[in-house]
Amino acid sequence: MLKPVITTLFAIFGISTIVSAQSDLAQEVGIILGPVVFQSDYGQRNDFDTNVGNVGFGVGVVHFLNFSANNNRENFFTEHFKVRSELSFNTTKLEHFGEWVEREKVKNLVQHLRAMHGTSTLVNLGAQLEYSPFMKIHAFENTIGGVSPYVSLGFQVSYYSTKIDSRIGTLGLPQTTFYKYLTPSDGRPYGFSSESGIVASVTAGVGIHYKLTTMSDLMFEARYQGFSSDWVDGLNPNKDLYKENKSNDSQVWFNVGYIMYLEY
Repeated sequence: MLKPVITTLFAIFGISTIVSAQSDLAQEVGIILGPVVFQSDYGQRNDFDTNVGNVGFGVGVVHFLNFSANNNRENFFTEHFKVRSELSFNTTKLEHFGEWVEREKVKNLVQHLRAMHGTSTLVNLGAQLEYSPFMKIHAFENTIGGVSPYVSLGFQVSYYSTKIDSRIGTLGLPQTTFYKYLTPSDGRPYGFSSESGIVASVTAGVGIHYKLTTMSDLMFEARYQGFSSDWVDGLNPNKDLYKENKSNDSQVWFNVGYIMYLEY
């Protein structure tokens, strides 16, 4: 299952190296880390307790191609765009929060939802295009203390591994499993599954670069990642019956990064 991820990794960094060598582009490398808010079928969507409770952590390495370096023919693209490739890892422990958990508690039922818990772990590989609209790259590189906001758009391929369990017994039985997860869904015998697989995603972010020294920056970013599958969290109730679970899984990563410029 990891073969597509490894192949894509070599392809992205291989292309980056070839392009850089042929075009004499500047390169930057760095590390990013921070909390990840997982938005899934656990809990209630857009619920504060769910968003606060299902927070994980991510860390990654990033590589930038800077097109403005050694370029005497300055143009809009080279002065406002960078290509960023990334390899990252994040993991999140998942619990049910929100209205349905409280409703089950009030009815004094067996605590199916409160007992259900899981973990989702992802290894992400991808690339994105960063656009800095307000400050030219050359001007930013020569302004220590300068701030350059940016927006980004890209894609990722992820290897995910999800595990799901219950504190009151084996899942798949009426005595231990909330009713809507007992219905077959999307080729699985139930609306839950502990599994591993490959999933694609789109990313969109907003952030700032802060010029720390001549050869280093700080980066602050909030980034949305929307997956092409609804099994990344291990839950996917039958969408024909349960319309409230129609959205695929997604996550928002708030990260801070330290970026170094490479000399060559």
